[in-house]
Amino acid sequence: MLESKEQLQGWVDTVHRLKEEIGRIIVGQQEVTEQLLWCILAGGHALLEGIPGLGKTMLVRTLADALELQFSRIQFTPDLMPSDITGTNILQPSDGGGSRFRFQQGPLFGNLILADEINRATPKTQSALLEAMQEQTVTAGTETYRLPRPFFVLATQNPLEQEGTYPLPEAQLDRFLLKINVSFPSREELKEIVIRTTSAFSGSPDKVAGGAWLEEVRQGAKEILLAEEVLDYAVRLLLMTHPEEPEAPGSVKQYVRFGSGPRGIQSIISTAKVRALMAGRLQVSYGDIRATAVPALRHRLILNFEGQASGISPDLLVQDILDRLESSR
Repeated sequence: MLESKEQLQGWVDTVHRLKEEIGRIIVGQQEVTEQLLWCILAGGHALLEGIPGLGKTMLVRTLADALELQFSRIQFTPDLMPSDITGTNILQPSDGGGSRFRFQQGPLFGNLILADEINRATPKTQSALLEAMQEQTVTAGTETYRLPRPFFVLATQNPLEQEGTYPLPEAQLDRFLLKINVSFPSREELKEIVIRTTSAFSGSPDKVAGGAWLEEVRQGAKEILLAEEVLDYAVRLLLMTHPEEPEAPGSVKQYVRFGSGPRGIQSIISTAKVRALMAGRLQVSYGDIRATAVPALRHRLILNFEGQASGISPDLLVQDILDRLESSR
């Protein structure tokens, strides 16, 4: 619960130290780190997309270390079964000479779960994550087991190699609060990466906070104020992702088949509140809505055939909507 301006400033200082610790290990990727913190502090799951070798796994592991969270990595492959990640009942001898079934927990029973190359697993295994991501529980047989709190799934996928992959269905994509694009490093960042990885450099982040702090900030972010006109702005933004909306830009009407559902605006508002909190503000601004709109909506726009054939980026479509909104204010 947010009780004072001093408490808010304490949270801001902790976030600043958290960024510093991540920056000691990870070269560059400040925007990715920022958006990942929005997601974690809002209590959501994130989908990270980028080519191999950009440090996605190292970033997630570093974040888990800095937050003292139990880290679990699952390498998704075509032969991975649902029970391989959720756990299964095993037959175990009992003291009386008989036997009984005991549930053996799978790697999903952790705080920060890295689902590496999630699109390489079959839909059956991908769907095993749905209950965990939405309900934070796992069902085995007739028993339901609650996952540890806090619980976050950070999934990665390679946008280039599509052979032997199973694209995530829209229902599962919608469970991710944000889709974060991991960009290629700059010239100077590449030099630093080479120096660190080909020398004796080694390091690990200091512990900055823990699960209790995360839950405290998450609840505090919900108390950040949202003015009626800012909420109206966000609602108009979401409605304009639908091609049948009269206000929608021409590009949306031409290339989009279906716009975002209600989870889109929930993602925008929840991450906008976290962004305001991280800046030490008690109220969401229009700038917070604009900043969070692209990562919150880029995986929620379903392009039509023309859009897919033309290679239209959802990011550009969301930017067109934002430009239309700004011109009409």
